[in-house]
Amino acid sequence: MALLEKVYEARERIKDVATHTPLMKNENLSEEFLAQVWLKREDLQPVRSYKLRGAYNKIVSLTDEEKSKGVVCASAGNHAQGVAYACNKLNIKATIFMPVTTPPQKTKQVKLFGKDKVEVVLKGDTFDESFHEAKRLCKDMGGIFIHPFDDDKVIAGQGTIALELLEDARTPIDYLFIPIGGGGLAAGLITVFKQLSPNTKIIGVEPAGAPSMTNSIEKGINTTLEHIDRFVDGAAVKRVGEKTFEICKDNLEDIVLVPEGKICTTILRMYNEEAIVVEPAGALTIAALDLYKKQIQGKHVVCIVSGSNNDITRTEEIKERSLLYEGLKHYFLVQFPQRPGSLKEFVNAILGPDDDITYFQFSKKNNRESGPAVVGIELKNPNDFKKIETRLKQRTFNYQYLNDNADLFTSLIS
Repeated sequence: MALLEKVYEARERIKDVATHTPLMKNENLSEEFLAQVWLKREDLQPVRSYKLRGAYNKIVSLTDEEKSKGVVCASAGNHAQGVAYACNKLNIKATIFMPVTTPPQKTKQVKLFGKDKVEVVLKGDTFDESFHEAKRLCKDMGGIFIHPFDDDKVIAGQGTIALELLEDARTPIDYLFIPIGGGGLAAGLITVFKQLSPNTKIIGVEPAGAPSMTNSIEKGINTTLEHIDRFVDGAAVKRVGEKTFEICKDNLEDIVLVPEGKICTTILRMYNEEAIVVEPAGALTIAALDLYKKQIQGKHVVCIVSGSNNDITRTEEIKERSLLYEGLKHYFLVQFPQRPGSLKEFVNAILGPDDDITYFQFSKKNNRESGPAVVGIELKNPNDFKKIETRLKQRTFNYQYLNDNADLFTSLIS
């Protein structure tokens, strides 16, 4: 059966469970980019992400014998919630493996949605490590593995988003921006759009710290990354799916990488300006619009807002990453002369009227002419950084700039 037919079948299976989410025009983004920018609000699903579609479509399709064995999955959070919700609704037992690094908010939500049908097992530091543990349990103990992205029924479930988009769009969609982690969402949407709206340009968006699809497409073969930045946990995988790679490699108009700091800026902007809570993966497509400013002018553009499962305890990290990316936060290792008044001299001579010290860690040593201090300075204007550097050199302060020194930055700033 062709995959498109499976998408239509999935729509019937999930119609009473997954929400037909709204396609909402965003006036601020539309004005900024001189385009019609619409947001597909998958953050408004019952589990606050699109993952419910694929998970439910797969699980409800199992035979009675398969359901009796229970299901097993691995997830960084959103797929787990979709599986938990489906299993509670269908009265099926599930064992869900999640990385130890998963935000607590997501593990609590999994238990909330799954209730007594779900056992959560925290294993490994990454999705990939949890994935291998889940597969091993299936091999040793039985159980049906529900893949988060590399499965036809999961892909078909995610593809139902495309049917809704084509039904709701008032005019033809010129550009469709899709977040890519393992590739299940992209594969599902490509399946529909390439046949029903072939003129739509489909742009894949990955976090810069986990470019697994980009890397694989460039090499022409599905390739595992050795290291990834796990910050965008909903889209940070070392290896995309085999099925999803085959669908995506020749059908994306382009694939772009967005720095994690820019994603953080977008998260804060959407909250402050639109009262929309998005998780890092959910902000990917909106953050990518800057990279397509010229191309999308005057066009009908859709961004998939894939999820809103953001842990409030990450707020400070999100603010910090945003400030660093925007050039508004700078860290220095300064050797202060060990004499009275040296800090006062630094404040008065180096800082401008709008600059603020937001981090200061000093270690005084006896019988030393100078002592090191880590100083974090927050600016109102990124252009003021050059003035600070100039004044540091003029006053002959001995210092090291830490933002560009990853090893020192990590070891000195907690």
